[in-house]
Amino acid sequence: MKLSILIPAFNEKTTILELLAKVEAVDLSSLGVEKEIVIIDDFSTDGTREMIKDYPGEAVKIFHDKNYGKGHAIRSGIAQMTGDIAIIQDADLEYDPNDYYKLVKPIIDGEAAVVYGSRYLNKNQKGGAFYYFGGRMLSVMANLLYGLKITDEPTCYKVFKADLLKSIDLKCEKFEFCPEVTAKVARQGHKILEVPINYYPRSVDEGKKIKLHDGLEAIWVLIKYRFIK
Repeated sequence: MKLSILIPAFNEKTTILELLAKVEAVDLSSLGVEKEIVIIDDFSTDGTREMIKDYPGEAVKIFHDKNYGKGHAIRSGIAQMTGDIAIIQDADLEYDPNDYYKLVKPIIDGEAAVVYGSRYLNKNQKGGAFYYFGGRMLSVMANLLYGLKITDEPTCYKVFKADLLKSIDLKCEKFEFCPEVTAKVARQGHKILEVPINYYPRSVDEGKKIKLHDGLEAIWVLIKYRFIK
């Protein structure tokens, strides 16, 4: 069995190589799982692109001809991945690849087709008030609109059976990947299983990119796909 790790990257020169080293170090052989690293550079201009080109590890490398956005980058990765399971991995160091084992195991054991890593099930979860309450609000909205029971809708760590993810007609370009895929998975009737994960948030000064308008867009996307296919 193969796990495809989709890593969209845009201007992450300070973290990309350390992140890739952490991903490479994860050993899932006890689960009978090999890893496929899929790196999508979304037209970085800070040197990230060159670092990825020079990266000596085994990986599928995709280079966009302009900056499209995270959602578009993920869609590019989905189109080229070959794994049986797929996970989204940000190129910063906010999320810990050592959590892969507990994220992937429920899918291997047949407990779920979709697993989300919840920052809020971990009692040591950290983060600024703005992002905390924004994430909580999106989770409540997803639960109300789609009959879900999740605590962390906008989490990066979303894991899917690959054939399920490929079957979803995604339209996202930027950060709206999260609400769109949540909405469309829920509309297909899939239960989303959550497991607690580690989280090490960075500040805007350290490179965090999501903004208020992205949160407002996420609200609209959750509402839109409740009524539109």
